[in-house]
Amino acid sequence: MTEPKSIGFQGIRDEVIERIQTRVWPPGSLLPTELELAAEFGCARATVNRALRELAEQGIVTRKRKGGTRVVTTPVKQAKLPITVVRQTIEDMNAQYRYALVSRTLIDCPAWLQAKLGLPEAAKVLRLQCMHHSDNRPFQFEERWINVSAVPHVVAEDFLTIGPNEWLLAEVPFSNAEISFSAVPAEGQLQDFLSVPSGTPLFQLERTTWFRNDPVTFVRMTFHQGYRMRTTY
Repeated sequence: MTEPKSIGFQGIRDEVIERIQTRVWPPGSLLPTELELAAEFGCARATVNRALRELAEQGIVTRKRKGGTRVVTTPVKQAKLPITVVRQTIEDMNAQYRYALVSRTLIDCPAWLQAKLGLPEAAKVLRLQCMHHSDNRPFQFEERWINVSAVPHVVAEDFLTIGPNEWLLAEVPFSNAEISFSAVPAEGQLQDFLSVPSGTPLFQLERTTWFRNDPVTFVRMTFHQGYRMRTTY
C-alpha cells in the first residue's frame, strides 16, 4: 500500500487561506497552534511555521509570541515590486535594447547623499549617468551613485558595455530597499535625453538598497513620456 504524500508548506498555506475565505476561521479568530496543525496535516511543525510566516508576510494573519496566530480583521495586501534588469524589461516587450554610458566619475560623496545614506564625509561614490533605449527610442535615463566602501571592486568596472543596474544585480547582494515614486517636469538633461518638450511630466523612481547595514547604491530613474508601472498583489 502506498503511503500518502506528505503535504508541503504551500498546501498548508492554501488550505488556511481557503478556511479563512469560507469563514471557517473568520476575521479576528485564533488559529489552532502549530502543533495542532502539524498533527492535522501529518507534517513537521517547521512546515506549518513556514506556511504561517508567509501568510503573515502577506498581511493575512498576525503572529505574536505566546499570543498565537490570528486572522487579521482587515487584511493588508502587499504589492511586490521586484528589482528587474531594464534590458530584460525591454526585450520582454519584443523590442531591441540599446545601452549608452553618458558619464562615469569617482567623486567625494555630496553632502545631500551623505545625509541620505548616513555616510561619512570622506566617503567616495561612483556617479554614473546612463541611457537605456528601446528600439532606438529613449526609454530611461538613469543617474546612480554607488558606495565604493560597500562595493570596492566597482572602481575597476568601466560600464561601457553593461549598465550598473544589471551589473549590481549580478555582483552585489542586497537585503532591503526603499523605493519612492514621483512625477517630475522635463528640464535640462531630462528634456534632452528623453527627447520631450520642456515641462513634460515624467515618471521618476528613486531607490536605495542596502546589504545588511551598509548602503550599496542610490539610483534615480526617469522614464519616457507615458511610462506606466504595474504591480499585482
